[in-house]
Parts: sequence; C-alpha cells; structure tokens
Amino acid sequence: MNDPQSPGPVRAADRPARLTVGVVGAGRVGPALAAALALAGHRPVAASGVSDASRSRAAELLPGVPLVEPAEVLARAELVLLTVPDDALPGLVAGLAETGAVRPGQLLAHTSGRYGVGVLEPALRVGALPLALHPAMTFTGTSVDVQRLAGCSFGVTAPEELRLAAQALVIEMGGEPEWIAEEARPLYHAALALGANHLVTLVAQASELLKQAGVRAPDRMLGPLLGAALDNALRSGDAALTGPVARGDAGTVAAHIAELRAHAPGMVAGYIAMARATADRALAHGLLKPELAEDLLGVLSDGEPTR
Repeated sequence: MNDPQSPGPVRAADRPARLTVGVVGAGRVGPALAAALALAGHRPVAASGVSDASRSRAAELLPGVPLVEPAEVLARAELVLLTVPDDALPGLVAGLAETGAVRPGQLLAHTSGRYGVGVLEPALRVGALPLALHPAMTFTGTSVDVQRLAGCSFGVTAPEELRLAAQALVIEMGGEPEWIAEEARPLYHAALALGANHLVTLVAQASELLKQAGVRAPDRMLGPLLGAALDNALRSGDAALTGPVARGDAGTVAAHIAELRAHAPGMVAGYIAMARATADRALAHGLLKPELAEDLLGVLSDGEPTR
C-alpha cells in the first residue's frame, strides 16, 4: 500500500460484519472472489449467469449457491459483486438502479479496471455504497484463482468514508489494496493490459515460431528464459534490456524481419513496433550507442540496413 493517505492496518472493529454476498456475472472473476470471501466467513447466497461455462464455474467455486436473475441477486445480498465486462457495466448499473433493484445501504463493488466509482453513480443516487475493487490478476475460472489471490494487488477506488471497508474486503480475499484515484483508472488499466495481455500474445507468437524452427517443447525453452527476463525487468527496469536491438545489431534485426516475412508475415508489424519501442528506451538509457542507432532505425523503417 503505497498511498501515504492509507488508513493503515485494519482493526477488528473496522472489519465489515459477515455479509451475504451476491455475484452478477458468473464469469471467471466473480465466483473466485466470492469463494475467497466465503473463506473469510462471508456467505455467498446468489449468482447470475446464463452460459454453460458460467453454470459450471458457479457449481465448482460456489457449490449450492443458486443461479438467479440479477435483480434477485441484489434482493438477497448485502454485498453485490458486479463482475461483467467493462463495456456492459454502465448499462447494467443504470438498469438495476432504474428498476428499483438497488437498496439503500447496499454495498455494490465492481471489478472493472477501467472504471472507478463514478460508473456506479446511478446506484449511488438511490443509496448504494460504491466500491471499485479490481484484482490485478489473470483468471482461469477454476479453483486455482482463489489461491492466486494471496498477495495479489487490487486497484481500489472508494469514497473516503468507505476506504476502511474496501481495504478490509481486499485483505480478507488475500489481496493487497493499492489506492487508485478516480481520474487515473483508465491509465492504470492501460498499464496492466499493456503488460499482461500483450505478454500472452508475445509468448504465444514466440512459441509458434519455435515450433516452426523445430523445437519440440517451446514451453520448456521459454519458461526459464522469460522467467529470468521478467524477474530482471521487475528488479532493474530498462537496465535489464538485452538482445540485438539494445546492442544495435542491425544485421541481426534485418535477418529476423526477413525470416518473419517468409514464415509469419502477420507478426512483422508487431516485431517492428516492439523493436522501435525497445530502441527508443535503450537510447534514452544509454544502452544503445547513438552511432549504431542509425542503421538499426533504418532496418526498422524498411527492413534493410542503411549502409
């Protein structure tokens, strides 16, 4: 918790009473969070979900919890987790508020990284207590997700009077609250998407290329390498940059681009974009010598060394 205004450790008197918990949107996130709250003594009482996958997740993570309509979830629960896709959240909140499903004093917590508590304004106007609790974690929709919440950072936005309650709920789920200002939520979410979502694409592309190169177990080859690269990056930042771009090996980068054009043309644009970003950072931090940058940038412009 890096916020100097953090309320500090949660005292027993500050912990929320044991709450009945409902989940609107039984995707990968909601059932895992509700299961974690159940381990802390709260009681999941209802969830909504219509797909076969949603029903399977609810059955595995929330056994015995009935699947009902969203309005019925709110009727049964004191704490409601709104775990729907970002684009669906504003309409859901507005609809629940307009139909009278939201009760005064009811805790409504959404898990969108993009939004703060402003998106809950329609529910706030009818007396709901708004929380934004976004776990900075990727979810599988299985019981392993509950274990992964241990030590997981949550991007938390809440009104001042609800900060202690928000902090307590996150800690009870095994997480660590990180306070995010309302206006900073989109930037915060962009940072996480850049790091986590794009990483999956990069790893999948690297695995595909290794298979084409004849490597029988790309995962075994990439695991130690990428694990070390991630650890180094988290410890040292840009100083951890290695490889042909950071060294200014224009000929090697040109060969890479030629091979990608021959074997995986759909990956060329991504490789060049990432190489340019890497070159910029390597230059800015004194890792790439300026006299080598000209040839390298030429390669990244047209795929061939400039001299």
